[in-house]
This record gives sequence, C-alpha cells and structure tokens, in this order.
Amino acid sequence: MNPFDLSGRLAVVTGARRGIGLAIADALAAAGADIVAVSAQLETTGSEVEKRVRSHGRGFTGYRVDFADRSAVADLAARLEDRDQAVDILVNNAGTIKRAPAAEHTDDMWDEVVAVNLSAQFILSRELGRAMVARGRGKVIFTASLLSFQGGVNVPGYTAAKSGLLGLTRALANEWAPHGVNVNAVVPGYISTDNTRALRDDPARNTAILDRIPAGRWGRPEDLAGAVVFLASPAADYVHGAAIAVDGGWLGR
Repeated sequence: MNPFDLSGRLAVVTGARRGIGLAIADALAAAGADIVAVSAQLETTGSEVEKRVRSHGRGFTGYRVDFADRSAVADLAARLEDRDQAVDILVNNAGTIKRAPAAEHTDDMWDEVVAVNLSAQFILSRELGRAMVARGRGKVIFTASLLSFQGGVNVPGYTAAKSGLLGLTRALANEWAPHGVNVNAVVPGYISTDNTRALRDDPARNTAILDRIPAGRWGRPEDLAGAVVFLASPAADYVHGAAIAVDGGWLGR
C-alpha cells in the first residue's frame, strides 16, 4: 500500500487562494484528498485553487472567511462540522504580515496579525480537533515560520504570532497524540510569495538573504508540498509535535 495515499480523505486548507496555500491544496488533491479551500478573498467560482483541485478529479468546496473576525471563524468551524464528510486533515496556513518598527507598530496592526496568525488557528483547531479526538484519528498541520525561531526585523506582531504557533503545535500534540491525532508544523524559509515581495524588491535585503541560504535561491510555494503531504499521510502516523523546516538550509547555517 502507498503510505502517502490520501484517497477518501477530506482536507481543509486555509489561506488557499494563492502562494503556499494554493500549492498545498494542489498537492493534497494530487495525493487523492478532496479539498475545502478557505481564504479571505477567495473567488466564488473559477478560482485557481478550484481549477487545480478539479484537474485532479477531486471534490472542491470554497469558503470566503475573514480570519480577523472571530465570529466568522466560529461560523466556518460550525459549517465544517455539519458536513456529511468529516474533516480528516486541517492545514492552518492562513496568515498576514504587517511591517513597521516596533516603536511604530500600532495596536491595530498587532491585533490583526495575532488574530489571523494565531487566535483563528487555535479556534479552528480546537473545534475540528475535538471531533478528530472523538474519532481517534486526524491530522493538524500549522504553517509556522523561520521567525518561530528568530526575531526578525520590523515584524514584532508576526514574530510573536508565529512563535506562538510553534508552542501551540507542541501543546496540542501533547494532548492529542494519545488519541491518534497528529499535530505538526512545517516551517517555510524565505519563499517567493506576495508576503515577501518587499524583501525581494529591496536589493540589499534580497542579497543578504540569498547569501545566507545554502541552497542559493528563494523557495517556491511548491517546495512545501512534499512535507505537507507527508505530515497529512499515514506515513507520519508516529510524528507528533514536529517542526519540519523547508528553508533551503537556512536554520542549519
């Protein structure tokens, strides 16, 4: 049997409209999973993620949700719990970033980043994880960050939230591993997405970043696909509380 086969599984991927989330949804569908894609700006029909999922012959449902709105996140959880098909895989990938020096980082910036990157992810994991624990199986995967380990520059809210995600990964793994639910994280390095455009457009920062990456290039969203499919599959049934870096060697430098 193929330990990476996800046929018959239902995967929820947040932040799936573009970038890393889009690549993850595509890869999970290619491995056999039906996909529920969620994003704050997801098109009602004809989105790129829908096209990719359906090209693999898999089922697709899309929801538009503002992850800064706690009531909207709770409503999403309720809708997912009411589906006939239970959620087998939850990929908590939705995120946002606000760049400003700490002395200029406003309360509104902080609140939005923490709400989207940490609080919403806990709420969704708690609500869907409860059913996974009751069934005795399930996979929860967080998208952490290099800044889960490092301080970063001009992104205090993002760093705090992503550091919290790594702690949350371990806390949930400790509680849910005895019930057959795997909770893990992938740790993207410097990936070429909209969130990192400001860094790539800054010649000095771009050069400094590339000089430290042993692989010698920015990552692509597709580079995360294999790690997520692994964590979502039976091949990772004995992996709990792990943080798998996909960073071109950055953390090992």
